Amino acid sequence: MALTAAVAIPIAAAAHSPLLAWRDPIYILGGFAGILGLCVLLFQPLLAAGSLPGLLLHLARKVHRWTGIALVVLVLVHVSALWITSPPDVIDALLFRSPTPFAVWGVVAMWAVFAAALLAAMRRRLRLRPRVWRIMHVSFAIVIVVGTVVHAVLIEGAMEAVSKVALCTLVLLVTLGSLARVKLWTRRKPSGPPA
Repeated sequence: MALTAAVAIPIAAAAHSPLLAWRDPIYILGGFAGILGLCVLLFQPLLAAGSLPGLLLHLARKVHRWTGIALVVLVLVHVSALWITSPPDVIDALLFRSPTPFAVWGVVAMWAVFAAALLAAMRRRLRLRPRVWRIMHVSFAIVIVVGTVVHAVLIEGAMEAVSKVALCTLVLLVTLGSLARVKLWTRRKPSGPPA
């Protein structure tokens, strides 16, 4: 219930923003794709760690993969819509020459989303050890979360400020909590007897 409210309130607030009155439908679609992408990031760490109530770990991981695909699609819709409405701004952002700092954070997060998805898709072909693969995947996830949160906080757009900051803070806290639960960074103790 709390998680539902955490995503529903910012979406509802954005939907009632007076700033939408002057925007084209394609721009609004792109903006809401970004908002939904931020909402997906709240659930991804919980699914990966098996911490979402009512879902067993193996099912949670399967849902995590599907929501990861959804996140890629949302990013593509977000960027494509912005490209249609203003190609020069998107080109400047992609080339890291945009005068707006939020663009840089958004582009870094975007490439990290693509890298994490590609790593997941190539998992079997790469033949990485599970722990190495997890560390790489989680490293991209950290970049995605930090980049997206900073990107969202810096933008003064349709999202209402208080609910946006609350959602971003929750995304950060959930990500940190899930990392602590998974314990990727701890070394495995040797199984043999002490010397």
